[in-house]
Amino acid sequence: MNLMEKMEKYASDNYVPIARKDNIEYLKRLIEKEKLYNILELGSAIGYSAICMASVSDKVRVTTIERNEKLYNEAVRNIRDAKMDERIKIICDDIFNVDIKGKYDLVFIDAAKAQYIKFFEKVSNCLSENGVIVSDNIDLLDLQRLTDSKRSKKIVEKMKVYKEYLEKLDNYETEFLSIGDGFAVTRKKIKL
Repeated sequence: MNLMEKMEKYASDNYVPIARKDNIEYLKRLIEKEKLYNILELGSAIGYSAICMASVSDKVRVTTIERNEKLYNEAVRNIRDAKMDERIKIICDDIFNVDIKGKYDLVFIDAAKAQYIKFFEKVSNCLSENGVIVSDNIDLLDLQRLTDSKRSKKIVEKMKVYKEYLEKLDNYETEFLSIGDGFAVTRKKIKL
């Protein structure tokens, strides 16, 4: 079993949400096609998506933030085992406590769903001129169908509000893709 398979098994056995394979494949194609080499990820979990994104090119550098210490420690191990600790910087903290500096070609939001609007507002100024913000889990309809809990209904409602927020932004345009649990791909509008 290779490292990625071990990570997938760990995620499954321990109920750790990681990006779905079709989402990862889309991200990898996007990174390669548009040369998005400087990446910020919100929500590392066990480092799965950071490793996948970094594997696209030796030029890729990923800064990833995870607040859960147990997941952070697992991610550190996985990044080290993948021999990518020189190219993936992982921070253990709440995203709102981190002073994010520099410009990023790609910001991948895959953290607490209820905070997506606040995440977007925090990172939008860190986007390079031709950069893109990709938000995961936009269409969590399966969650609503699978569980009838108040919590899942609230998350689904928050994601609807986030979609509406993205649609109303004046300086950005967003494409919604039906990949996995849904992606929102947001870019700055080109000034003419």
